Amino acid sequence: MRSVLNRCRQKLLQNGWHEIFKALVNPSFPYRSESLMHIDMSTLSPIQAYALMTQTVIPRPVAWVLTENEDKSHNLAPFSYFNGLASDPPMIMLSIGLAPDGSLKDTRVNIEARKEFIVHIAHREMAEPMTKSSATMPRNESEVDLLGLELTDMPGSSLPRLAACRIAYACEFDSIHMIKDQAIVYATLKHLYVDDAATGTDAKGRMNVNAVNVDPIGRLGGGEYFGAGELIYVERPA
Repeated sequence: MRSVLNRCRQKLLQNGWHEIFKALVNPSFPYRSESLMHIDMSTLSPIQAYALMTQTVIPRPVAWVLTENEDKSHNLAPFSYFNGLASDPPMIMLSIGLAPDGSLKDTRVNIEARKEFIVHIAHREMAEPMTKSSATMPRNESEVDLLGLELTDMPGSSLPRLAACRIAYACEFDSIHMIKDQAIVYATLKHLYVDDAATGTDAKGRMNVNAVNVDPIGRLGGGEYFGAGELIYVERPA
């Protein structure tokens, strides 16, 4: 049985986003509520729910995940159902569906087999190669090699990181929780790399990370991304 997200992806590739949202606003659309400002999610098909979620849960951070294939080459793929999970211990989660043919994706296979992986936070200039790395490829073919991306050592991991990315995490597999065909992967963060150009100190002498210098991209719907723009600072209560 194929995963919901995989079926959605195939449908999107076949029909395009404009066709899906044309259906959502069509007066004859069977799941359309009287007010487009209120949609009963329980009435939507998986592809309709996916389309709306990816256009409204925005912007989403993207985990650009590097893993090791069985032949020691490196797999690379982006996942935007991803976020921080806890700080003690420091953990992240990412959601991985099935491949177009219904098989397990290389990323999941590699994480379960070798127990470690690298998560990168891509910046604006990396949007194109990151998107290209989402293409389906034969097992053990390397997106890193195909895209000509440079690797460098990652302290705290036997795996390398992408040299151009400004943030990278060395991750250790913890566990998987299944939601139907969707694998929710939990991992502990073992080591963090931050580009020197993106770091500084605050008024109290503590290290901070300059988001503008990182220039991270966030995932929107379809082929859209959100770049770092004007920062809004609001003083937090004590």
